[in-house]
Amino acid sequence: MRYLIRFSYDGTNFKGYQRQDGYRTIQSELEDAATKINDGKKVIVHAAGRTDRGVHAIDQVAHLDIDVSITPYKLKRAMNSNLSDEIHINSVKEVPDDYFVRHHVVKKEYHYYINMGEFNPIMRNYIYQHCYPLKVDKMRDAIQYFEGKHDFRAFVTENNVKENCVREIYSATITLDNNILDIKFVGNGFLRYQVRNMVGALLKVGTSKIEPKDVKEILESRVRGKNGATAKPCGLCLVKTTLEDDL
Repeated sequence: MRYLIRFSYDGTNFKGYQRQDGYRTIQSELEDAATKINDGKKVIVHAAGRTDRGVHAIDQVAHLDIDVSITPYKLKRAMNSNLSDEIHINSVKEVPDDYFVRHHVVKKEYHYYINMGEFNPIMRNYIYQHCYPLKVDKMRDAIQYFEGKHDFRAFVTENNVKENCVREIYSATITLDNNILDIKFVGNGFLRYQVRNMVGALLKVGTSKIEPKDVKEILESRVRGKNGATAKPCGLCLVKTTLEDDL
């Protein structure tokens, strides 16, 4: 039986989402837990995407196959009992055997949080501690250039020149509350390091190293070296993954 799972995780102590031999990752922890439930038969977890080391998720989705007879309710309880408190299965439901989760993703919502106030040691793994004022109005002018359908090659790290780097960002906004910036991107998909590289450019605008119009020029150049700034992973969180069935 194939199941769709929604789950959240604190990525601080993991070497990213994707399975890597010799390292603790989100995927390997999920697969180990599912394999125990599946009477020791190896289970592969196919996620809608992957996050980097230190990046968090509130609503990640994946599908997996379990051969033993088990209800979604019991599978959720069993998975959570075999996982550390850093990962939590939020929901489980049965899906057709030919269901492949990546094909059903409509949009993803990422948030990047920046603290412009006093250093906060408690939140250091979840909010980037910039701890200095930023020119927020200029950052808001710059972020508008990311909206729409573009080739984001200039904001993708280690991309293959043959890779399709065209993605559409439906909305890109910045809100400010009590010295915390919330930079939100909603799009049909994101490439490796894309969000962190876009935030890196916005930080350069906020610190007057470049002007808002320079972001447009970097985007249109399609040259990664034009930007050269990657924001730290700690402030990034996958907040929502919307599937076709959610609409």
